[in-house]
Amino acid sequence: MSPEDNVTIMKRWFQQVWNEGRVHTIHEVLAKDFIGYGQDAPGVAIRGPEGFVALYERFRAAFSEFRFTIEDAFASGDKVTVRWSAEMIHTGEHAGIRATHKKIRITGITIARFEGNKAVEAWDNWDQLALMQQLSAQSGGTAQAAHS
Repeated sequence: MSPEDNVTIMKRWFQQVWNEGRVHTIHEVLAKDFIGYGQDAPGVAIRGPEGFVALYERFRAAFSEFRFTIEDAFASGDKVTVRWSAEMIHTGEHAGIRATHKKIRITGITIARFEGNKAVEAWDNWDQLALMQQLSAQSGGTAQAAHS
């Protein structure tokens, strides 16, 4: 596959998996031996499509109305880099915080390495602190009090 083809696959990933909720696309894009870093808690690696589905289902249970926007996407060799932003509504429990029903906005960068037409590795760096600050501030949590 060409680098441009891999960019197309990543655009499809964000559109179909996150914006449209198509779980089957996870299995179509990720290799069976896929390993992902940075999608979950620090130090936790995601393994295989089923590992990603478990993470995905947790996020879908906590947030709805996902809208990922690709800000930049480019490739070199077998790697694709995507800078993205996302908005979602907090409609379920996440990290011990009950639904606030507020709109959350996060940003991040994903780098994926491809073999053939499948992603075999991915590294995500996304603003988990901003997510937690928005949830805590909106739920009356202690994050605000800690800075007073």
